[in-house]
Parts: sequence; structure tokens; C-alpha cells
Amino acid sequence: MEVYTTEEQQVEVIKNWWKENGTSVIAGTVIGLVGLFGWRYYNEMQQGNQEAASQAYNEMTAQLAKGDDAALEQAKSFITAHKGDAYAELAALQLAAAAVKAGKLDLAAEQLTQVAANGDDSIKPIAGLRLARVLNDQGKADEALAQLGKISNDAFKAQVAEVRGDILHKQGKAEEARDAYQAAADAGGLQSSSELKLKMDDLALPAVTTGEAPDA
Repeated sequence: MEVYTTEEQQVEVIKNWWKENGTSVIAGTVIGLVGLFGWRYYNEMQQGNQEAASQAYNEMTAQLAKGDDAALEQAKSFITAHKGDAYAELAALQLAAAAVKAGKLDLAAEQLTQVAANGDDSIKPIAGLRLARVLNDQGKADEALAQLGKISNDAFKAQVAEVRGDILHKQGKAEEARDAYQAAADAGGLQSSSELKLKMDDLALPAVTTGEAPDA
């Protein structure tokens, strides 16, 4: 290994090295700085976009409370503008709820179908349950039951069973509805639904009598 013993030799080696590598060193430094500031800019931009989306979402939900056609259209525009964003999925749930109140079940079903099929895993079951209820209100019981069958998240087991009971009850299938409500109760539904007990009581079996007099 060559050793440079004098300052002149060491300086000369540094000069030669700089001639050969100086440009790439400068370029690397510039790239590094650009990357650093670019990343900061990207993060700031993303934060700004999220804040703007949050504000727009809050404004949209406030308008939806009015329930008029203009508010529904504003919500649809928001969903289109934020497609693929969590805010769009939340907005779709809000729009569907407002549409149900306004008697626009087709609009509600349209929004819920999209979220139930393509939304985040944490939101899909919620959309699926609401879609099943809307389909049932539209008189599409078989489709509603099929939709419930797509919900596999165990955390929603009780709710799925209760909605299934509602659908079956509306169809006049009292025994099957009772079994569904019992399944909901077994899955902890009595703790989460204040109406489940009333539904079960409403379908309770009547006392069976033989008409025979009791023994003396």
C-alpha cells in the first residue's frame, strides 16, 4: 500500500481525487438536499391536503343535515373528488343515511354497494349491514340475505344475525326469525342492541295448553 509521507504529496493526491470525483460528490450532495427538502415538502403537502379534506368533509356533513337535494348532490361531488380516500367512504355512509331519510333508497343502495364491495376492511361490514337493511326496505329480501352472507367479520356476528331476523320476520317466517334473534343474543347482541330483547319477546312461543283440567 502506497504511503504519502509529505504534505505536498498528500495535497496532490487530494487534488487529483477531487478532479476525478468532485462532480459526483457535488451532485450527490445536491440530490441529497433536494430529497430531504422534497420529502419535507411532500409531507407538508400531504398534511395540508388532509386538513383540507377534513374541513370539506365537515362542511359536507353539516349540509347533509338539511337533507335537501342540493346537499345530496354536494355529497356526491365530494365522494367523486376524494375517490379512494377514507373520507370518501365515510361520506358515502353519511350520504346513504341521508338518502334513506329522504326516501331515496336507490341512492342509498348505490352508495352502500360501492363501500361494501370496495371499502376499507374496517368499514365494509358496516356498509354491508346497512345495505342489507336498505335492500329489505326495497322488498329485496333474498338480496338482503345474500348480502349478509358476505359479512364474515366475527365482530359483527350478532348484528348480522339480528338483521337476518328482521328480514325473516318481515317475510313472515317467525320461527326462523326467532332462531336468528337467538343466535344474535348468543353472540352478545343483548349487550349491544336495546331492541333485540323486545324483538325476541315479540316472537316468544305462546304457552301450550292441552285443554285438560289440572289434577286435584
